[in-house]
Amino acid sequence: MTLGCARNEVDSEELAARLGAGGWALTDSDDADVVVVNTCGFVDAAKKDSIDTLLAAADTGKKVVAVGCLAERYGKELASSLPEADAIVGFDSYTDIAGVLDDVLAGRAVEPHAPRDRRTLLPITPVHRPAAAAAEAAIPGHAWLRGVDQPSGTARSRLDDGPTAYLKIASGCDRRCTFCAIPSFRGSFLSRPPAEVLDEARWLASTGARELVLVSENSTSYGKDLGDLRSLELLLPELAAIDGIDRIRVSYLQPAELRPSLLQVIGSTPGVAPYFDLSFQHASEPVLRRMKRFGNTESFLDILARARALAPEAGARSNVIVGFPGETEDDVAELARFLTEARLDVVGVFGYSDEDGTDAYDFDDKLDDEEIAARVEHISTLAEELMAQRAEDRIGTAVEVLVEDVPERTGRALHQGPDVDGLTRLVGGAELVRGQIVPAVVIDSEGVDVVAEVSGAGW
Repeated sequence: MTLGCARNEVDSEELAARLGAGGWALTDSDDADVVVVNTCGFVDAAKKDSIDTLLAAADTGKKVVAVGCLAERYGKELASSLPEADAIVGFDSYTDIAGVLDDVLAGRAVEPHAPRDRRTLLPITPVHRPAAAAAEAAIPGHAWLRGVDQPSGTARSRLDDGPTAYLKIASGCDRRCTFCAIPSFRGSFLSRPPAEVLDEARWLASTGARELVLVSENSTSYGKDLGDLRSLELLLPELAAIDGIDRIRVSYLQPAELRPSLLQVIGSTPGVAPYFDLSFQHASEPVLRRMKRFGNTESFLDILARARALAPEAGARSNVIVGFPGETEDDVAELARFLTEARLDVVGVFGYSDEDGTDAYDFDDKLDDEEIAARVEHISTLAEELMAQRAEDRIGTAVEVLVEDVPERTGRALHQGPDVDGLTRLVGGAELVRGQIVPAVVIDSEGVDVVAEVSGAGW
């Protein structure tokens, strides 16, 4: 089972392929011998969810193996505090995950992963990387570095036969946001070469995917380690031209790195969804500076204005953190002003929590939990009202909906990303087919979701 973000979904499919090659068969039934949990280690709530899931799996009496970010981040510490898990596996063991499960099933002890700051590993620029470095730094979702010979150029087995698939274009992050520990356990930023991304995209198309969602820790950095910051702008049209692929969606954009040329390509290239998943995190300049981030309300509104000048109905979403150390009531008011003027389709609101190993962990002026909770409630309530208004604003507009659930007659329009955004409920028209794209007109809204009437034959 997979917890956390879309990047973990791709990692799970790599693990599934490696397990299959090692003689293991995946099953959803109760007769499984081993339960593998791909954990999330980002924030307190995600860590708690991961631990609860591991404990629930152990309660079934089956062998339990923890992989993913929580296992990578805490390793031996997690093993000592969670003896219910039979193995704690870090990224470096992914290449022999089948062997790990063999040992677990046979009752042989598996040495817990020993964490290290992955930012200290050798520079990982694929073109110039020393051969010895490949043995020292396994990168999930980059199995092509390990010489794996698969039809897609990477070891991956789809776990979902739906019309949408995630495609990892990079891993790691070179930014040093004071609240974020991800670089320490995901490592420095590493782009996958365009040829490898295109090969995997063609393979995904052959499995029935019609929409590809590009994921990474920071998609706007793609190509900087390949010697060309325009790499994503050049790659997107090539991906959109692949037979069988109707939509390319880019996620995880860093506002400070969103070049005008990239905004232009996303907003105006046929086959690329005019969709802007922008990691704003806040809008008050003092808070952003303490986060070691850039921008403010005006600069963020300018990005959105330029995007909508290219594509008036472009989708836009973001996440924000409230209760950051030193945040004042004026800062919260500035965030509320930004959200009110931004007209975002979706806003995720998170309360600040201390993360060991981050700069913010040692900051003064921390707010108490009760105050953070109150601010989360305040901004969440505002965000829900604004998202509902934005959905209502779309009434009367034409949309193209990718059908995902035939019995429920639901799918997603161009402005709606998978899993984290709203849905479109379809009414009227002929019988739907999963994976079909149908033209429709929005006639109503239900919170963040919209209702649309089919207006023509799909394709």
